[in-house]
Amino acid sequence: MTVAIQRLSTVAADFAARLKELLAFEAAADEGIERTVAGILADVKARGDAAVVDYSNRFDRLTAVSMADLELSRDELEKALAGLPADRRAALEVAAQRVRAYHEKQKLDGWSYTEADGTLLGQMITPLDRVGLYVPGGKAAYPSSVLMNAIPAKVAGVKELIMVVPTPGGERNQLVLAAACLAGVDRVFTIGGAQAVGALAYGTESVPQVDKIVGPGNAYVATAKRRVFGIVGIDMVAGPSEILVVSDGSGNPDWVAMDLFSQAEHDELAQSILICPDAAFIERVQASIDKLLPTMPRQETIRTSLTNRGAFIQVRDMDEAIAIANRVAPEHLELALDNPDPWVEKIHHAGAIFIGHYTSESLGDYCAGPNHVLPTSGSARFSSPLGVYDFQKRTSLIKVSKAGAQTLGRVASTLAHGEGLPAHAKSAEFRLED
Repeated sequence: MTVAIQRLSTVAADFAARLKELLAFEAAADEGIERTVAGILADVKARGDAAVVDYSNRFDRLTAVSMADLELSRDELEKALAGLPADRRAALEVAAQRVRAYHEKQKLDGWSYTEADGTLLGQMITPLDRVGLYVPGGKAAYPSSVLMNAIPAKVAGVKELIMVVPTPGGERNQLVLAAACLAGVDRVFTIGGAQAVGALAYGTESVPQVDKIVGPGNAYVATAKRRVFGIVGIDMVAGPSEILVVSDGSGNPDWVAMDLFSQAEHDELAQSILICPDAAFIERVQASIDKLLPTMPRQETIRTSLTNRGAFIQVRDMDEAIAIANRVAPEHLELALDNPDPWVEKIHHAGAIFIGHYTSESLGDYCAGPNHVLPTSGSARFSSPLGVYDFQKRTSLIKVSKAGAQTLGRVASTLAHGEGLPAHAKSAEFRLED
């Protein structure tokens, strides 16, 4: 059965309109979800631990009496790591090592310079004190997300990292707990949903208030993160996963088809797009999709995603392909080209670029090293992958010398009077010698 993927061509008169329609995604939360989340957050803010326990018992079918029943000990994390099959532990350790090595390169140092009159100016870099990490639980278990969020925080020097992970029916994913152990997570609470976000944002008797909340979650979690932003920082409110493959027709169509599947299997709203100037190659990828889809355990999710949000875009040439890629600003961009390197510098907007036929997007998800938390829905035009810099603050340093105060004081006074702020002006003038 052929998968009906929409076809776009840049020579068509309606191409611009169809591309805009293809990329449109409305991320606004459902009004019912907004009301529910607002109520939960208000209750957690008012009742603290008691509310968190009540909601955890109700939504996750638990029987906790207090928050003590919902916190895991370090021994439990170490036991999870020790109990992994040898191949999984080895894979997790390799991934953690590579992620850590990459993010070590991102660490920022403070700097300063001294002017001729002795005035010192500079910047001090300090880590956040405490960060909350939300990790999905139950069937959706992502140990890779633990590594990608926790390791940069620890490399940055975050003093305390608190992980929350729901355990529906009491089911604890050992791979997630093992990843938390490897990444250096300090405390783990088996709570989830909006109540967990509220606990991290406001603090309760047992859960300390954090400075920033990171990590993926469902619509309730995303809505809660939006609502508490400003009280705490957040990483981003991510949209559905995306992949855009730019091909020159030189690759293996089976590889391209499977790369498109790799994002489409996330959920029905994920988006997989192929851009190629070679019409014959597009047909070969279509044939590969039809051949390989029946072998996929998540074939119905893939089919729905490809049918509703996928596309093949035929372009005139590679220059046009790159221009459209920059217009899309995808989360994941694969340059499936025989000679990709000259084209990399022409990419201005992408969360991550996967260069050449052997660089599957899945390697970036798990173990290449760069972070897999990436901007979606075109936000790569103005935002970046999660990194060490997201867990550090920059503080300006200003030490004005006596001589510097004479020069800068007159400048500040003039500008302050111009803005109608006389106290500002006087503050600078009091330090002038004449």
